[in-house]
Amino acid sequence: MAHLQALFVAVFILAIAFDKRLVDANFPKSMYIIWGTQHATFSGNGDDLQLVLDQTSGSAVQSKRAFLFGSVEMLIKLVPGNSAGTVTAYYLSSTGSQHDEIDFEFLGNSSGQPYIVHTNIFTQGKGNREQQFYLWFDPTADFHNYTIHWNPTEIVWYVDSVPIRVFRNYESQGIAYPNKQGMKVYSSLWNADNWATRGGLVKIDWNSAPFIARFRRFRPRACKWNGPVSISQCASNIPANWWTSPMYNQLNFAQMGHLNWVRKNHLIYDYCKDAKRFSGQMPPECFKQQF
Repeated sequence: MAHLQALFVAVFILAIAFDKRLVDANFPKSMYIIWGTQHATFSGNGDDLQLVLDQTSGSAVQSKRAFLFGSVEMLIKLVPGNSAGTVTAYYLSSTGSQHDEIDFEFLGNSSGQPYIVHTNIFTQGKGNREQQFYLWFDPTADFHNYTIHWNPTEIVWYVDSVPIRVFRNYESQGIAYPNKQGMKVYSSLWNADNWATRGGLVKIDWNSAPFIARFRRFRPRACKWNGPVSISQCASNIPANWWTSPMYNQLNFAQMGHLNWVRKNHLIYDYCKDAKRFSGQMPPECFKQQF
């Protein structure tokens, strides 16, 4: 009995330590600045990140580790005022011509216009799976949670715990799914006025510079990528791999209600509805149930 109590205490202490490691995770420990060194600043004991864009440079960071499955979340406060032509990006990506990628991109706007949330997914180097939404709040007034949940069954994009998009695994039916490459986490603020706002018609007003995006509480609760061995390890259905639990295989009833509300009221572009773009040859996943 004493042995079992000691074991329980040890497990409890490990659990606390694990939770504390997540809580204490910060940007300098978790991420590198990869460009615009003079335009990226860590603060708040490392739990806050500020990215700046001006006429000389934008800025970007990437995680030190790569991951395969789990949840990656970030609190973001977007560029206020006239942010037309700017893009604040937050995404996961592997490297190489056959890379996988899961995107949140926030397209700047003229003052008073709503931000567009641009989502996309690349598998084996192929993208062109864009869905875009208007946010139902002012994302520049405060921090909001943006989470990418990714497991062997599905990928879900969340905004403040509200699901906005799902991409399911139909690999068995010949549709590529990102499950064999570790992906690092990236955040950046950059000049995209050739396409970001009204297709590039509205350019950056440099009189409004510097543009500042703020990030807080980067939390990767995810399986660490340790090479090809992780392909099976991170997907195995064991208690430690919480993301493989059946409860994460599909949205529940309440989540489906939220998703349908977002898609009915705030979805402004869906590649699966753009027959003209694909000359009638729609991507095969467009004929599959995603939710």
